[in-house]
Amino acid sequence: MIDPILWNGWHPIARSSDLKPGTILRSRLLDTDIVLWQGENTNAVAWEDRCPHRSVKLSGGKIFENTLVCPYHGLAYNPEGQCVKVPAHPNYTPPKQACVKSFSVEERYGVVFVSLGSPSQPIAPFPEWDDPSYRTYLSGGHYCRCSGLRAIENFLDVAHLPFVHAGILGEPDKAVIEDYEVTSIDTGIYMKDIKIWQPDPDGTGRGGVAAYDYWTIRPLTVALRKQRANGQTMVLLYCVTPVSEEECIGWMWGTLNYAHDIPEEVMVAFQDEVILQDVDNLESHNPKRLPLDLQAEFHLPSDRASLGYRKWLKQLGVTYGAIP
Repeated sequence: MIDPILWNGWHPIARSSDLKPGTILRSRLLDTDIVLWQGENTNAVAWEDRCPHRSVKLSGGKIFENTLVCPYHGLAYNPEGQCVKVPAHPNYTPPKQACVKSFSVEERYGVVFVSLGSPSQPIAPFPEWDDPSYRTYLSGGHYCRCSGLRAIENFLDVAHLPFVHAGILGEPDKAVIEDYEVTSIDTGIYMKDIKIWQPDPDGTGRGGVAAYDYWTIRPLTVALRKQRANGQTMVLLYCVTPVSEEECIGWMWGTLNYAHDIPEEVMVAFQDEVILQDVDNLESHNPKRLPLDLQAEFHLPSDRASLGYRKWLKQLGVTYGAIP
């Protein structure tokens, strides 16, 4: 087991809309190749992308009568992963070990989540997604060559907004970050009383001082809330899939209890632009993994959130994508 905390967690790997009946998708999670497929009359299925007979990728096969057929010898596997047909030997009964390694699958928020282990917690809660007073959208997945932990820390970093996201989430001549509070909660850390000038804080084009709250939910899942004085609220859920220790894919869900007249594609394009502005910066990290030794880099007063995040990861025992 690579890292018990992450191995037993839930990770998004594909949009539900991309997994139509009769389709096969490839993915990679925690250095494990995954084949994701759905038969005409089955739910989503996630397996190790490896035929147990001669170890070729099953994702190169095809779906036939709710089975996944290996491209090498035509062996057919049912949704439980058991081999049920061997064309070379029609009367052969496959042994129990002729079974593909299967993983847990759940669909939520328009995305397929997979756990490689035994999840001890449910998928991160996001009540606004199902609240009819909020409009919703999904941005991602966005591939990035850095540790997923680096990507989450970047999300929690408010001091980069005036520079990396200048003209949208900040301005270089208004870069002052006032003191803010970081407290410990059951799911990690909570940041509040963060205020920063933003030309376009939510994609509506209306600038102003944005008031932020942030909180961690899982090591690779965080959320933020922006509120205006009139009660208009934006809540984002950000979840990062660890492809490898130095590769990740980011997924961003957005909800607003206003701006219902703005087309969904406009909101998605706004969020895509903001996320993609981070990619070059994240990929320039050296090292690409997140140091948990607080002496490895120096820190500023505005780094108290990332310091809290690193301390929490160390307490949890997270090692994948980190430098202890």
